[in-house]
Amino acid sequence: MMLVEPGLQTAARLKLPNALRSSFEPALFWITLASGTSIVFSIAVSQILMGIGLLMVLIRPSSFVFPPIKAPLTLFFAWTVLSDVLSGHPVDGFPQIKKFFVFAIVVLISRAFRNVLHVTSLFFAWVGVGVLSAADGFVHLLARYHEAIRLNSNSYDFYLDDRIKGFANHWMTFGAEQMIILLMLLAYLLFGCPRRWRTLWWICAGILWLSLMLGLTRCIFLLGVPVGVIYLLAVAKPWTLALTPVIAVLSWVAVPFQVHERVESVLAPHGDLDSNSQRAVSRRVGWEMVKAHPWFGLGPEQIRPQFLSYVPPEVPHPLPRGWYGHLHNVYFQYAAERGVPALLFVLWLIGRMVADFIKALRSHSVSQSSRWVLHGAIAMIGAILAQGWFEHNLGDSEVLTMFLIVTAGTYVVIRSETRLCS
Repeated sequence: MMLVEPGLQTAARLKLPNALRSSFEPALFWITLASGTSIVFSIAVSQILMGIGLLMVLIRPSSFVFPPIKAPLTLFFAWTVLSDVLSGHPVDGFPQIKKFFVFAIVVLISRAFRNVLHVTSLFFAWVGVGVLSAADGFVHLLARYHEAIRLNSNSYDFYLDDRIKGFANHWMTFGAEQMIILLMLLAYLLFGCPRRWRTLWWICAGILWLSLMLGLTRCIFLLGVPVGVIYLLAVAKPWTLALTPVIAVLSWVAVPFQVHERVESVLAPHGDLDSNSQRAVSRRVGWEMVKAHPWFGLGPEQIRPQFLSYVPPEVPHPLPRGWYGHLHNVYFQYAAERGVPALLFVLWLIGRMVADFIKALRSHSVSQSSRWVLHGAIAMIGAILAQGWFEHNLGDSEVLTMFLIVTAGTYVVIRSETRLCS
């Protein structure tokens, strides 16, 4: 697979001035970098910049290599549209059709980024913003603590109802963003970081990990992150797996009582305060929806308005408190909303990515200093898939954008390194 470098012939055909010809590629790179970075703190800014970048690509078209995921991606798009048309509520489902714009970041990354240095620049920017977002969360938590003392309400539920969000608009989004950043940073530390920078990056990793625990989102700090970390340690330094219980104990000692109760709530929930029963009901209802509409689902955006119609009679009423706008499970969500084939196309897409990354690692076509990107991407995908059992994480535009940036960036690294070796 060969990358076709943008040439001067296109510029000459468009009669661009020499100054524009020489500055176009750097400008496109910086626009793409800014769009990818800003997704951590503002989806509006990110998408505006992405739109500018895509407009630049259209103004000066040039050949580039799109990742080899066209087939599952096209089928997923087509099946979503078909599901929407057949749902009887096509207008209601339009927001999910409009969300296809998020996938345009793959085009931008594939066109603007050329090598591992470009990809690394974006990941470093993520770390910086992630640390600042964590600091914002710590300030919020401290303010919450002082308010709890003033109101004499220093209890578990007081913190659970207003968790830290950092620069994100919801704590689930915040947790997933920090998880992706942390896993990519750990991959860099374990596989590619020069010795002189390790202390700084380990401090950043500690801040990110602390923000995840204090964020109190169990499916992230108890499931997603551990899955990704175990993969990274098993590949980089298998003997360090023995240290994970030590890290867990140290973390347990260091964190406040809210985190202790949150961990214990996995097996001993505080009634409806924790989402255990609500998640179980959502999965149960999702299964009923899939059984009733296995091929095309209910249609995009139809889970919320039709949820109560699919609650089995054996489920006690009233339902556990919580938000029932989606199924809090990425697998049931895609299958119930768009049909089982749509879910299979998504799994095919992700499976193709993982297979390609593993193949590149085994072929040794990627240099040792660049392999951290591939390992980080695999760890991130594993974490997303694990966390997705308890949350519709890929339905969040910010999380989906970061997921696509990591995977598209990984293909850029494979492509550039393979070209250099050929």
